[in-house]
Amino acid sequence: MTLLTSVHTDDAPGALGPYSQAIVTGDWIFASGQIPIDPATGALVEGNVGAQADRVLRNLAAVLAAAGGSLQTVAKTTVFLSDMALFAEMNAVYERHFGDHRPARATVAVAGLPKGVDVEIEVIARVG
Repeated sequence: MTLLTSVHTDDAPGALGPYSQAIVTGDWIFASGQIPIDPATGALVEGNVGAQADRVLRNLAAVLAAAGGSLQTVAKTTVFLSDMALFAEMNAVYERHFGDHRPARATVAVAGLPKGVDVEIEVIARVG
């Protein structure tokens, strides 16, 4: 039987619905999608997709740290954008956060995201 451990940290926004910030099973972390909410204020980050992506990736880093991982242990990301015209700006911020680490990735344009934001990112990572 596989154990599932729910992860919660106050250093990232709480779940907006009936789900966990992340689930750890074995050596794997499955982090729910993060949107650009400042965990200190609960407010949406205003501004362009670059500012939003920066907050999203900082939120994910906090969730991963609470689960025993980091952005450097990410194996796969899924990026959801409100418009593919935002790809280059999001990608520049993404590259800055991941550095030389290159997880597998899918990027898709969607009809809408929670709270009308421009970007949401989810990740699968290894513990450690």
